[in-house]
Amino acid sequence: MQKVQYPVKKTFGLTDPEVPEKLTVPGFDQPGPFTPSSDPDYQFRRDLLSDLLAWVMVGREGLYLTGPTGAGKSSLVCQVAARLNYQVQRVTGHSRMELPELVGHYTAVGGDLLWQDGPLTVAMRYGHWFLLDEMDLLDPGVLAGLNGIIEGAPLVLTENGGEVVKPHPDFRFIATGNTAGGGDETGLYQGTLRQNLAFMDRFWVIEVGYPRPQEEEKILAQAVPQLPDQIRAKMVQVAGLIRDLFTSKDAEGPQIEVTMSTRTLVRWARLAWFFYGLNGRVNPLAHALDRALGFRAEPTTRQALHELVQREFGTRGGAV
Repeated sequence: MQKVQYPVKKTFGLTDPEVPEKLTVPGFDQPGPFTPSSDPDYQFRRDLLSDLLAWVMVGREGLYLTGPTGAGKSSLVCQVAARLNYQVQRVTGHSRMELPELVGHYTAVGGDLLWQDGPLTVAMRYGHWFLLDEMDLLDPGVLAGLNGIIEGAPLVLTENGGEVVKPHPDFRFIATGNTAGGGDETGLYQGTLRQNLAFMDRFWVIEVGYPRPQEEEKILAQAVPQLPDQIRAKMVQVAGLIRDLFTSKDAEGPQIEVTMSTRTLVRWARLAWFFYGLNGRVNPLAHALDRALGFRAEPTTRQALHELVQREFGTRGGAV
């Protein structure tokens, strides 16, 4: 695999005339076994893409993407890596995670104990991106052991005879979380922990919110082109109303316990189109909404969701 320069505008499908035609970003000439699959229908948001590419080109510290569930934090990283042919070692964090899960451990092979690199060690050796999803679920004491790694220090494998793994020049450390590292005061994201300030100080931070309505309509048009424009627009409106209820800043807190993420919105649209094609479905949008989101909600919330749909679409559920 050889390093090459990719034109940003063509590679990421940008049409903004303000993006210079000669602007390039480094990547590889071919994918590797850990390169994410490219989604040809993925819609890049210029502001987020600009921040991520700036970090790719000049960043040597870690990158932390924070934002609500389903806003596209991990997919942004993976789709950029796919277009540039970077390989990604992806791990999802959990409350009981320990460093050996990331660094490596001995395993029995044919009666012998052999050292097996963990995903972080693999990324450092071979110049992959290391993506740690849901980082704010981890114990801050565990993450403190990664301080030096994020700053570019070698990894010392004490259990493997003190082997020193120097970071490859293309190695990058990326993490995502639903909080900004300061804990969750809303109660929306159970299990997240307040992280060590010194650890968080080692990251660039990008805030990833939900796409703007026009952007989400484009996403739905790519995912379910058969749906009429007016139906997609109203579905996006309903999603916005649900998010407003979920993120309410009133003193009483959120008014509902579920939200309509972009991925849930796409799921709703796909199910809705499927149920449009079945005879006898009086309200395909409402029927699809339950399977995409409603059955995860409390009964009173589910009723409120259906009232939103009925208000926007009428009793026939936007049937066409």
